[in-house]
Amino acid sequence: MSKKILITGASGFVGSHLVELAFQSGFEVHAAVRQSSDVNSIRPFVHKFIYPDFKNLTNLRQLFDEEGYVYVVHAAAMTKSKTEEAMWEVNVGHTERLIQAAFSSLNMPQRVVFVSSLAAIGPVGYEDALIDESSPYRPVTVYGRSKKAAEEMLRSKFADKPITVIRPTAVYGPREKDLFILFDTMNKGVDAYVGKAPQKLSFIYVKDLVEVLLNACFASQSGYCTFNITDGQVYSRYAMAEAFKESQGKKLLRIHVPYVVVEKAAVFSQWLYKGSKKTPVLYPERLNELTAQNWGCDITAAKTVLGFSPQYDLRKGMQESLLWYKENNWL
Repeated sequence: MSKKILITGASGFVGSHLVELAFQSGFEVHAAVRQSSDVNSIRPFVHKFIYPDFKNLTNLRQLFDEEGYVYVVHAAAMTKSKTEEAMWEVNVGHTERLIQAAFSSLNMPQRVVFVSSLAAIGPVGYEDALIDESSPYRPVTVYGRSKKAAEEMLRSKFADKPITVIRPTAVYGPREKDLFILFDTMNKGVDAYVGKAPQKLSFIYVKDLVEVLLNACFASQSGYCTFNITDGQVYSRYAMAEAFKESQGKKLLRIHVPYVVVEKAAVFSQWLYKGSKKTPVLYPERLNELTAQNWGCDITAAKTVLGFSPQYDLRKGMQESLLWYKENNWL
């Protein structure tokens, strides 16, 4: 009998790729989604759809009592919000109730994997040592602060439980929508940057990420643990454009927009969206992340404990991603 795995955020970018991998790996996949979620892309890989009420602890505990999940991957999260309170309710509150329900149920899972973010740690200085699991928290966005708060909550309340926290850096791949904006801009012949200061960047291809998320469920670990995840490389700010040019055989016009100009545009964009339920692509706080000096990571811990072996560097991952975007008429 195949083992049951519950994947929250299953219709999202990372969640959808994880659902497919878990199915192909022989798991009985239960996908936690919203009633309004588009599940067409994952339907063939899901044994059962779940519509949990993350605000109701009793409802969540009953779910675990009845289903007896062996593993749980909590990938559901809010990445953008009009208010910090709303972000906290989802990224911290929902997480706390889910974990509490899981480990107070009659059928406790063998391990819960929580998908955090390198944004919880935040960037370091250009000449600083690579980020590792001992690096102090210095998040620069509300999203990063919410993930930091979620990690601190887990450590303070559930440190004795089998929980693995995975902190991926910028994730890209088929169906991703945020970095796709850069690909779309490059496809139009423009390679744009904020200012001229050098940067050290890190990336992770979605297929490598979901592989390590699934492995984290059953790899031998000691109780509560945390791992930073990148492809193991550190890239210059121009590496993505170079990979694009190599893959597509296109020439790009490289421009550097002064920071002050982009800052004003971000402020205007935020003002423009103040009456909308949506958040703009560019807003003042986002600039802290986009212009950060160094997102380089040391992934020794993940390699050693989880057996993590990235199969995609930026060049290979970009090539596969861009092919998907072309074939599916995104580009």
